[in-house]
Amino acid sequence: MDNRQAIGSWLSGPRAAMEDAGAEFGYRGEQLGLPEDGPGSIARPGRRIGALAVDWALCVLIAYGLITDGYGQSTSNWALLLFFVLSVLTVGTVGFTPGKRLFGLRVVALESGRVQPVRGLVRSALLCLAVPALIWDRDGRGLHDRLARTVEVRI
Repeated sequence: MDNRQAIGSWLSGPRAAMEDAGAEFGYRGEQLGLPEDGPGSIARPGRRIGALAVDWALCVLIAYGLITDGYGQSTSNWALLLFFVLSVLTVGTVGFTPGKRLFGLRVVALESGRVQPVRGLVRSALLCLAVPALIWDRDGRGLHDRLARTVEVRI
């Protein structure tokens, strides 16, 4: 075996090595019955992170400009609280935050397609803890989405 091939498989990760060995994983969202690409497909990480950055910047701007006097620890705490409230109110009612709308994303429930307010509350609380959002399954859903039985899709 050529050293470049061994290093390439190591850098590609276990999924690539398993696919080279003949394992079929399918595409992200296939197990959920979602299309591979286009509207209704699983949102890619780049769009999700971009939407999160827009929402967080909006909350920091509101906390900095309207609530606190200058930027400090209290600004970050207020921004987290505002982010939680924004997420609960918007995801639990219309299915998207301003950042998600800007990036063409929507949160939907797996069974009904509409996120109930309680699911929006659970999802938002887990998202604010940050750790559940960093644990993803093979479909690209975070632990916060799995526990709330939701999925973030493209519009």
